[in-house]
Amino acid sequence: MAPMTVLHPLDLAVIAIYLVGILALGMAFRRRASRDATSYFLARRSLPWWILGTSMAATTFAADTPLAVTGFVRDHGIWFNWFGWHYVLGQTLAVFLFSRFWRRAGVLTDNELIELRYAGKPAAGLRAFKAFYFAILYNFIVLGWVLKGMATVAETILGVDPTLAVLAGASLALAYALLAGFWGVAVTDVLQFLLAMAGSILLAVIAITRIGGITELKTRLLESPLSTADTLAVVPGGGLGLEDNFFRFLVFVTVMWWATHNADGGGYLIQRMAAARNERDARAATLWYVIAVNAVRYWPWILAALASLVLLPASAVGENSEAAYPLLIRELLGPGLVGLMLVSFLAAFMSTIDTHLNWGASYLTSDIYLRFLRPQATARETVIVAKCCVAAMMVMAAVVAHFLTNIATAWLFVWAMGAGIGPVLILRWFWWRINAWSEIAALGSSVLIALGFEVASAAQAGAAYRLFSTPLNISGLVLATHHKALVLVPVSVLVWLAVTLATRPVPPAQLAAFFRRVRPGGAWRPVAHRCADVVPDGLNRHTVLAWLGGVALVYGLLFGLGKLLLGEAGPAALLFVLAIAGMVPVVRELRR
Repeated sequence: MAPMTVLHPLDLAVIAIYLVGILALGMAFRRRASRDATSYFLARRSLPWWILGTSMAATTFAADTPLAVTGFVRDHGIWFNWFGWHYVLGQTLAVFLFSRFWRRAGVLTDNELIELRYAGKPAAGLRAFKAFYFAILYNFIVLGWVLKGMATVAETILGVDPTLAVLAGASLALAYALLAGFWGVAVTDVLQFLLAMAGSILLAVIAITRIGGITELKTRLLESPLSTADTLAVVPGGGLGLEDNFFRFLVFVTVMWWATHNADGGGYLIQRMAAARNERDARAATLWYVIAVNAVRYWPWILAALASLVLLPASAVGENSEAAYPLLIRELLGPGLVGLMLVSFLAAFMSTIDTHLNWGASYLTSDIYLRFLRPQATARETVIVAKCCVAAMMVMAAVVAHFLTNIATAWLFVWAMGAGIGPVLILRWFWWRINAWSEIAALGSSVLIALGFEVASAAQAGAAYRLFSTPLNISGLVLATHHKALVLVPVSVLVWLAVTLATRPVPPAQLAAFFRRVRPGGAWRPVAHRCADVVPDGLNRHTVLAWLGGVALVYGLLFGLGKLLLGEAGPAALLFVLAIAGMVPVVRELRR
């Protein structure tokens, strides 16, 4: 652990101003958030697109994110961020298709959709299971790695004991989540996103300036023993061998974007779509989120990570390459600026923690307590239960954080646990034959296979096993996430397809009610005959063109900005032209 650092009074003043301001906002929203469950979890469905879109982006930007991206770049190169960039394909589809469906469904949580789409005991059981699974198992890992990221920052910069840092951060985030509900979470996310981006841009500018500019950075990277041929590559080189970087890239962009637990835009994003004033705001919010989270936030972290390869030798960073980011802060920034960076980390940390606490509590309250235990609960009782769930989840997340050793590998494990359910989540909107047993089989097989890989790793490593960080070696091949995906996804698909065809379909009346409510389109012919007066408004050529245009827009902005920052004006101009071309069908669809 680094020696204890005494902060400059200017840094302390910056941090104090932030904390007082955040707690004041929490108090301002306290009464409004405590009226009932819809107020506490959805802000009475009254928020505009720009607040919701920025809130979505802030939620995915936590203290752990720049650390994980730094580890990606130092260990693999820029291209490894395709682990996040591949989601653009699914996120853009959520903009032009699923955001409308979710808003029409009018649900409080995405699990509530289960009993709209399916029927009977299997649907009720699935709703309860997914509520527990995502609120507890999934959420504890996510909250744990966010707390772990904040602890790493505090330990590296300030020399604070990581356990103490976890307890302090958890207490602060818990206090705010209990006070403000979703009103406070969404509104203050705007402030926190701006602060977090300002801090990351500041560090990148100072690091690149210290080196002497982008040209000098690229020159010194060629000479650095820490860089490789793929360090600056957006698309890696290599062949199709199982251990080649290019093969891993192909798995990212062809499989992993649709094989995920939120393939149809589910999770906390649904909470924000459902909180929108109307369908148009839900769609605009999701589009702004996709642009902000991909084209805006990545490059400051990437540039700082590249600079760390020049400024920080391997001996300074040690085995944990993720620590390079807070090390840069400690080495490069002076009084006042350190405080600003710590505030930016606090802002990013709190936006994610509070969202996951509110989201997880919505599952336990709406999908468990109100649905199965106390359907007659009063509005006041519901809010009290929600706040108790928030507190309990925070305590358990702090315990999980103590055992995590690496953030990036925990990311990969969480993806694996829900990979097989992705196709089912997409097809349940477009194929009438999907039923509750389809989702049960898909999620169950994913979890069992992912845990099976982890158990095998533990058995192979013995006492040297580290949670989510120990690789599995099969006949000399070290199984990475993309190798596991090629086992997990096909097996899961075969399992849920077999189960779907072997079980009874959803009753016609239930399907007809869902079809009338959502108007999805697709393979609904037996149901559409019963609802001849309903005009489907789902997947059509306008939607497909808008989706392709959105993908071109986001990737054009993302890589155009990257090329521009790296001093490659010609390729940047071509990519910006691609973005403008993609904007045409996007604007047309938004106006339609």
